[in-house]
Amino acid sequence: MNISVHASEPPLPILTITPDSAFAILLKAREFDAKVPQTDPDSGSNPSDDESVDALEFGPSDDTRRELVSAIHDLNDDEQADLIALIFVGRGDFTLSEWKEARQEAGQIGRQHIPSYVIEIPLVSDFLQEGLSQFNLSLQDYLDSH
Repeated sequence: MNISVHASEPPLPILTITPDSAFAILLKAREFDAKVPQTDPDSGSNPSDDESVDALEFGPSDDTRRELVSAIHDLNDDEQADLIALIFVGRGDFTLSEWKEARQEAGQIGRQHIPSYVIEIPLVSDFLQEGLSQFNLSLQDYLDSH
């Protein structure tokens, strides 16, 4: 008689950031990632004349950037640590078994720097999506429920 013992997977770490908050930031980051730097900041044309190309550009007064920064800034310290740790895990810097270390590393960034840190990561929305998927949280499920 051959008895096999299945090693159970360790429980997932507990997230302090809500999936709703994380996915809202992910979607706003994706919207921001799609933008490019301004090519003609002094343009006096109207949107219908230039086929609304300015909507795909970001500048100093960009609403998408401001909304993303605000959403990240509104998170408490633990939620911000989770956000950065999710990005780290999604990027492959840490594994779920290293969650505590990922959160500690996130804490080294400093609260006042986290919004700009997140915005400056190329493909941050992809890393965040991958990090959330490690917690069995799906963007499609989120979109379907909202």
